[in-house]
Amino acid sequence: MGKGQIEKVGQIAVPVTDLDRAVNFYKEKIGLPLLFTSNGLAFFNCNGIRLLLSVPETEEFSSSSVIYFQVENIKETYEDLLSKQVLFIDEPHLIAKMGQTETWMAFFKDSENNTHALMSEFQV
Repeated sequence: MGKGQIEKVGQIAVPVTDLDRAVNFYKEKIGLPLLFTSNGLAFFNCNGIRLLLSVPETEEFSSSSVIYFQVENIKETYEDLLSKQVLFIDEPHLIAKMGQTETWMAFFKDSENNTHALMSEFQV
């Protein structure tokens, strides 16, 4: 698989209105392991795919789940998809730095106007 191709789904975001209630549901009722919470976000492990629960900051993210497609090289994949007329909302940018790991993302629209993202994590 080339550096500019999608490897796998790395994360799925689910919009919620009450984060505490949603964390309780996914942890206690569904039984997913809670990885961590940070800044109004909750992350669970679902057999290697992260499930992100968050209260949407904007209306754009309030009505659908966001699929985060993991890629090895986000800049190459971004350029490749741009050349195929994929509509990006933003350019690849740093989202979080946790220890020695940086997480980069770039958000785009699919053909049905759903928002999804490319994500790349690497050691610095």
